Amino acid sequence: MKKVLLIAAGLLIMAFQPIMAQTIDDEISLVQEAFGKDKKAIIEATMELPESMAPAFWTVYDEYETARLANGRERIKIINDYLGSYANLGEAEADALALRSLKNDIELAQLHETFYKKFKKATSALQAAKFIQIDTYIHNTIRNAMQQELPFIGEK
Repeated sequence: MKKVLLIAAGLLIMAFQPIMAQTIDDEISLVQEAFGKDKKAIIEATMELPESMAPAFWTVYDEYETARLANGRERIKIINDYLGSYANLGEAEADALALRSLKNDIELAQLHETFYKKFKKATSALQAAKFIQIDTYIHNTIRNAMQQELPFIGEK
């Protein structure tokens, strides 16, 4: 199952490649729309939900994805801002970007915590934990791939 997730996450990563070279707001909307559809298919394939739990799960999932969009949008803006200034980053700019990134990570963790409870109530602790595991895996795979492409501060 992990191989399927890795391949699927790789496809999602390819959807993020254009954002680094084009206008941010339009690109974010396009990427999030494509990412959302692909991600839902991955979640559906890996969750293997019993029919009795599926309707409640997908109701909570749609609510989660709506809430997660703002977090994802901010993550992309942070990366875009970094790419626009990394070569000449000063103390204040580096501090601001680092703090924004840390805040974004905390907000995603809080979102997972909030929705874990909702998924657990709608399905079961096992299904809720599985969703958080899959979602975290997808996000981490994408982040790791993007991080490999980002230059270090001061790198020319």
